[in-house]
Amino acid sequence: MKRPELLVPASSLEVLKTAVNYGADAVYIGGEAFGLRAKAKNFSMEDMSRGIGLAHDRGVKVYVTANILAHNRDLEGVREYFRELREIGPDALIISDPGVFQIARETVPQMEIHISTQANNTNYGTYLFWHSLGARRVVSARELTLEEIREIRAHIPDDLEIETFVHGAMCISYSGRCLLSSYFTGRDANQGACTHPCRWKYAVMEESRPGEYLPVYENDRGTFIFNSKDLCMIGHIPDLMSAGIDSFKIEGRMKTALYVATVARTYRRAIDDYLESEECYRAHMDWYRQEIVKCTTRQFTTGFFYGRPDDSAQIYDNSTYMQDSVYLGTAGQSYGDGTFFLEQKNKFSVGEQIEIMKPNGSDISVRVEEILNEAGEHQESAPHARQKLRVRLSALPKEGDILRVSASQREEIG
Repeated sequence: MKRPELLVPASSLEVLKTAVNYGADAVYIGGEAFGLRAKAKNFSMEDMSRGIGLAHDRGVKVYVTANILAHNRDLEGVREYFRELREIGPDALIISDPGVFQIARETVPQMEIHISTQANNTNYGTYLFWHSLGARRVVSARELTLEEIREIRAHIPDDLEIETFVHGAMCISYSGRCLLSSYFTGRDANQGACTHPCRWKYAVMEESRPGEYLPVYENDRGTFIFNSKDLCMIGHIPDLMSAGIDSFKIEGRMKTALYVATVARTYRRAIDDYLESEECYRAHMDWYRQEIVKCTTRQFTTGFFYGRPDDSAQIYDNSTYMQDSVYLGTAGQSYGDGTFFLEQKNKFSVGEQIEIMKPNGSDISVRVEEILNEAGEHQESAPHARQKLRVRLSALPKEGDILRVSASQREEIG
């Protein structure tokens, strides 16, 4: 059976390195313009060049998103942007707009073009249309079932690849073409500025009673009427592979390095286990399910893969994330004396038990033995985000290892 690509998001150079270390076959990133995650950190041209070089050294591909629905004012900027990208050599562009597609064909004719899910790719005729124009890959709409994907695979050429989201947030509107953000805030989701109003809490107000808000109920379960659960297909790898999907895509270009490491590592192991044998995959199912929740999640659903989702695919009582683990930072270089560099992300303290999360799937429980600030002064705790520290643990992590602590463990101790 063909080995599918594991495609992982990255919001910054730091997260790209994490994706590469934790098992990605390919990483997708956004530049500072023309992508659909304007609020993410995104990559400067310098960081993009460094990231592409780092990934290529490890045999990992990099795709750049340019998937806005462009207006007239965007077109000349897109052309110049693609000329700059030509010099640094990403492996593909992810595009949804036909005008932007045409500019890419003119300015970077040798570069692969992948058609974004934002183009609403719901049938094999659409796939054949884009293939006839030179696209190498099409990202399926999230609304497709596995049976529909199998049918698409049967009707398209072998050299046209299918990429499909298998994990992460779901959009409330058809393949993400939502106008709520633009209507409420003036920030256009189709230009990369979504404010996620689908997660907001809504009420009803009667016209003659201004200021009197009536809660919106659906079957007495709450008011978050647009709020979807997150997609998770970790327990259905055989079905995804038998459908003929070439690339398993993880959503999350605004997520942390902990999220990327956790999800990438778990899907990497699940794919490799299944390719070894179905028995091996089934034997490790509990580990996949326990591990996949050790980052921010919203509860899980299988989306549209097995037909139209029922009422249980929505969350009606809140829009908050669950968080099983707290991200402390990514281990930097070792100083040779048992300490290492850490740019701290969340608070931790001397004496605390934390975990080193290894790319190979193992986790090491360690004790924090010493924290030193930039002046070499001892600290009992590191409460300030982004503080640059020298840290000593009871075991030395390797550069690139993720440090985390169980949120539930902290609650029990605290």
